Amino acid sequence: MAHESEPPASAETSPRLGTSRRRALTRLIRSRSRRLLLQFGLPWGGALLVGLAAVLYANWSTAAYNQFVAWIAGRPWLAFLITPAFTVLAVFLTRRWFSGSEGSGIPQVIAALHAPRDETLMKRLFGLRVIFGKLFISLLGFLGGMTIGREGPTVHIGAAIMAETRRFYPHRGPRLERQLLLAGAAAGLSGAFNTPLAGIIFAIEEIARDFENRTNGTMITAVVFSGLTSLALAGNYLYFGQLNVPHSFSIHFVLPVLLTALLCGLLGAAFNWALLRWEVWMPRPLQLWRADKPLLYALIIGLAIAALGVSTGGETWGSGYEQARRLLEGTAPLSQGYAITKWASMIISYMAGIPGGLFSPSLSIGAGLAQWVHAVFAWAPLPALIALCMTGYLAAVTQSPLTSFVIVMEMTNGSGMVIPMMATALLATRVSALFTPPLYEALAQKNYFPKAPAPQPAPEARAD
Repeated sequence: MAHESEPPASAETSPRLGTSRRRALTRLIRSRSRRLLLQFGLPWGGALLVGLAAVLYANWSTAAYNQFVAWIAGRPWLAFLITPAFTVLAVFLTRRWFSGSEGSGIPQVIAALHAPRDETLMKRLFGLRVIFGKLFISLLGFLGGMTIGREGPTVHIGAAIMAETRRFYPHRGPRLERQLLLAGAAAGLSGAFNTPLAGIIFAIEEIARDFENRTNGTMITAVVFSGLTSLALAGNYLYFGQLNVPHSFSIHFVLPVLLTALLCGLLGAAFNWALLRWEVWMPRPLQLWRADKPLLYALIIGLAIAALGVSTGGETWGSGYEQARRLLEGTAPLSQGYAITKWASMIISYMAGIPGGLFSPSLSIGAGLAQWVHAVFAWAPLPALIALCMTGYLAAVTQSPLTSFVIVMEMTNGSGMVIPMMATALLATRVSALFTPPLYEALAQKNYFPKAPAPQPAPEARAD
């Protein structure tokens, strides 16, 4: 029996079949391209932008401070005009248009991650408005010679840039925001200091306060691409230069470690207390002006910073990076009172309430403290004591010991000092924690967490 053959496809059916396959293939390509964009393109692109922003911001802040130094060269009295003027302008802009950009920026990231869910929080603390305000107003601070750093602001900017990429994801939620904020914060610190390992540890220890496997991949990827951008534009540099110390230390080196940890822990705790409890020590008129007459308050702050700078021969102006680096290299000693005057200038500058960080000034204060320890233990190498004191003071302020010793180790190539720096960081953190909570977390809770409602008085009992 003959088999019936299948009827041949009509002229109309073949084009339809071909069109349908082409459409299916196009949809598949689009779907996979979109998936690749969301999984790799956006995180990598955001990390590259963070690295670029970190390098540009570093160059701009250095140029701004050098301009201030050029203005007052041979005419230090000009600081009494320049510093108050830029302080008033910075305070006005911050309060008028750029609220949310104030301070270092790390408390804002912590609040976004750990505060009770608030739909307005991301809009208030992140976004293009805050990124611009953070950059522009902090540069005004550098032009005015204020004692601020750029590393905390770079963390805030990095987190804000990565957070902006969430707008391109079809499914946005708290988990995605958390991943992007952590990745941006880690990439920001890595790009600011050229310390990729410290960026990762910082995000885990200080920002997240825990570890999540799913977050880990995004964060490390962001650090890698931010670091590559920094390397391409700024080169493979050591932030504070090469640390030259002996290859081994005797048991007697325990004594400088203990003194450093105690000294840094106490002074770091005093700094934290001053920032968290300013209502206690600030004169009442200044408190009233801070609330009701912010420009007059900013004028007083600017005059105080100028007075400290002039009286110390310019040592307290700026972030303190140059002073610490010269001391570490042995090219220029600092005055014995440098640590205290820089400490005071840093508190006053932070009280202005403008964008500005704490990392570089804290490291500089630590370098100044090393001269005190060296006066007691003259046999100990000064560069080794500088590394210890920078680690100890930063750990006391942040109460993040792992981040502190890894940052200093990577900035100075000080792998030979790992054990002494670890011990100093842990002990200084313990001493500081006896008196104050972790600074960034406390500032986040004080300034950005929702205030608990005041307890209502119990109704009085009625007499029958």
